[in-house]
Amino acid sequence: MSKGNTFENDLLELIFNATAIANIADNAGTSPLTNLYVALHTSDPGEAGNQTTNECAYTSYARVAVARTSGGWTITANSVSPTANIDFPAATGGTETATHVSIGTDSTGTGKILYYGAITPNISISTGVTPRIGTGTTITED
Repeated sequence: MSKGNTFENDLLELIFNATAIANIADNAGTSPLTNLYVALHTSDPGEAGNQTTNECAYTSYARVAVARTSGGWTITANSVSPTANIDFPAATGGTETATHVSIGTDSTGTGKILYYGAITPNISISTGVTPRIGTGTTITED
């Protein structure tokens, strides 16, 4: 069974822009998330994984907060993309390859993965490299 196109867009707006879905869901909880956290992974974190599963660990690495607003995420035709490039801290040591990206709920620790997928092309990280997820990166509900 599939979701209707209007609801697919509504669901993305709820998750990424904190926009209520009339008569179904709102964002008025006691302490709703104001940011989502983007993480890099060295291999597929999998559906059972969390934000630390295969997470990058180069020196100076940290997840990047992106606001749950239209200033952070652009939603069009059942797809969502970052409104601006998501730049991770530049590597100050270590080498690894980021093959996957995830969007989750926590700035550190295990956190829940909401969406994840492969990065194409992979990002080779070494000292001085600033990993970037561009605005062309999309998540599509269908």
